[in-house]
Amino acid sequence: MIKKYFLFIGTFALLAITISCKDDKNSNKKSNNTEITDLKEIPEVDETAILTKKNPTDFIPKNFVAFDTIYGDLNKDGLDDCVLIIKGTDKSKVITDEYRGELDRNRRGIIVLLNKKGSYELFTKNESCFSSENEDGGAYYAPELEVEITKEKLFISYAYGRYGYWQYMFRLQDNDLALIGYDSSSNNGPVVNVETSINFLTRKKITNVNTNDDADSGEKVFEKTETKIARTKLLKLSGIKDFDELRFFDE
Repeated sequence: MIKKYFLFIGTFALLAITISCKDDKNSNKKSNNTEITDLKEIPEVDETAILTKKNPTDFIPKNFVAFDTIYGDLNKDGLDDCVLIIKGTDKSKVITDEYRGELDRNRRGIIVLLNKKGSYELFTKNESCFSSENEDGGAYYAPELEVEITKEKLFISYAYGRYGYWQYMFRLQDNDLALIGYDSSSNNGPVVNVETSINFLTRKKITNVNTNDDADSGEKVFEKTETKIARTKLLKLSGIKDFDELRFFDE
């Protein structure tokens, strides 16, 4: 009688364990199926839709404002593309100068948009490559940033009044804007002391040095020198950290 009792109890326990394991397996299968279903329901993101917008200012990122807007054809399709110069709005970068008063030292950046027949597509950008317009120019004012599009090229220039200018020329290449040319003029008032021109495609550098120390605006005597620069990869607009450090007088 006792043997039959324990045999019954053992059989019942084994049956309970078997049922419990089946329930666990079914439960796990149900959980896995739910997870797979949830993943299938996540909609795919159309990145092209995000990067194409009607209004150029819609591309301005948070905590930035438009500083300047330039239009012109960059990709030879006959449509005016758009270049935005943007400026940060960090209040901690607004300082008070002893002599000049309140100065906004937020850096500036650039956004290049291609015209897609009524809408604009983000091509490339660099949000902080330019210093502010309120930097300290020493005994003179700070260089003035000027941007224009001419003959499918983007020109970024700094005008330094009586001390001359320097200019960078970019063109569309390798899914970015590549630096292909550089020109500068170092002046003393109306007198040009040194002119520099670099073609990064041909790797040719031309330097014109005024050899007449007493020259006025009409008595310059230039000595021309042509040299080759080292072959390097073309710089891309998106990768330039600071234009203030991008000078080629000593190339």
